[in-house]
Amino acid sequence: MQGKQIRIAAFGDNCVDYYDETEEVHFGGNPVNVAVYLSRMGRSVSYLGAVGTDSFGKAMIGALKKQQIDVSHVQIRQGSTACTHVSIQDGDRVLGEYEEGVMADYAPGPEDVSFMKNHDLAVTGLWGHGETLLKMLRSCGVTTVFDAADRPDDPAAQTALGSTDIFFFSEGDDSGVMTEKEGGSQDADALILREKLYKLQQQGPRLVVATRGEKGSMAFDGQQYYACGIVPCKVVDTMGAGDSYIAGFLHAWLDQKPIPACMEAGAASSARTLSCAGAW
Repeated sequence: MQGKQIRIAAFGDNCVDYYDETEEVHFGGNPVNVAVYLSRMGRSVSYLGAVGTDSFGKAMIGALKKQQIDVSHVQIRQGSTACTHVSIQDGDRVLGEYEEGVMADYAPGPEDVSFMKNHDLAVTGLWGHGETLLKMLRSCGVTTVFDAADRPDDPAAQTALGSTDIFFFSEGDDSGVMTEKEGGSQDADALILREKLYKLQQQGPRLVVATRGEKGSMAFDGQQYYACGIVPCKVVDTMGAGDSYIAGFLHAWLDQKPIPACMEAGAASSARTLSCAGAW
């Protein structure tokens, strides 16, 4: 895909991450985070989703504009922007109550779908309400990416499997990667994970990638298994680490890097995010 301006559409959930102890507000959601990280890497990115008419919705759009993301197809609906309550315990973020707000019945409209067809790659996730669109997008030549978080057996993820080119999920520690410990060892869990990767890949994706917390990541493309360790770092906040891995991986993959190099790029990207408070 080198030699032209590649267009990426990230669509689905967004939310305000509200840190209860400090009253800090950060913006996130899987597609939003991936969009921001890819934009910072110099990619041309659009975000499609729904925000409310409250102050958080306006702030979300403003924040994405500052990140050089096309928000022309963000729907503004009467009601509240999605919000996740977050606390930090021993450096790890703990998710509390989730108020889905206007994202509860989000669906891209006809103009949104036509807009996405003009992109090279489309990425969404488990809570994005977009899994049923992947088949159509893929048939139009758009590379499709889905993040199943830690629930690859969820009905939404199962719907996405057969229409996804690259399928991500997290196994074990859901931080996405990285602590200061060594990772990537071929332990007993890795053998079990290989079987899981195989079964998932056989259902349709070209490539399945699992992040394993401090054990790194593993991938399977139908022919070969790949393992990658971590990039050691001081963990400040794990919010967005898995999404950052996905962005780093995709950035390298769009440059036609081999899979091991993509995994290394994902690990490096995640380490940078782990070193900062909030997703971005």
